[in-house]
Amino acid sequence: MRCARCNKKDCSNGKNCKDDILENVMEEYKKEENLKIAKVASFIEGNFYMKKTRLEEIIEFCKMMDYKRIGIAFCIGLEREAKILDEILSKSFDVYSVCCKVCGVDKDEFGLTYINKNQKETMCNPIAQALILNEKKTDLNIILGLCIGHDILFQKYSNAPTTTFAVKDRVLAHNPLGVIYSGYYLKRF
Repeated sequence: MRCARCNKKDCSNGKNCKDDILENVMEEYKKEENLKIAKVASFIEGNFYMKKTRLEEIIEFCKMMDYKRIGIAFCIGLEREAKILDEILSKSFDVYSVCCKVCGVDKDEFGLTYINKNQKETMCNPIAQALILNEKKTDLNIILGLCIGHDILFQKYSNAPTTTFAVKDRVLAHNPLGVIYSGYYLKRF
């Protein structure tokens, strides 16, 4: 499929372009957890569209899902933002946060590339972040600015469903869509 290149998007008007998987997909949505997530997400979209921020939507979602334990996996470069997010979420939930440098493993341990070759560097450790939050039995984990690849490993090892609050983009103030909106950056591609 190449939906991004489709000019019609008839699916938004109820046309099924993928008959071969529809039956299996419908069965997956009938599973209790999936159906609840879909209903809550639809409620939030329908009632708060253009009214609430992403953070407010996350809070509403967690409350409606009856989530109690929230995990935050964050990049050390966003520690200030992580502290604020933790403080806000802690008003309604039990919050557990894990910094990317947890366990203090040297990059040399796995032959990883240094940012600054003149000093020792600790590797980012998304697998440990996920395993620590798994131990806390979080209901939902929130990614805050993990590097590309580290976010993938975190999601791979997280037992809890995961959402992203902010995506890392050091050049565009953590707004990766900026490259799409900017003619200057878009020319690079």
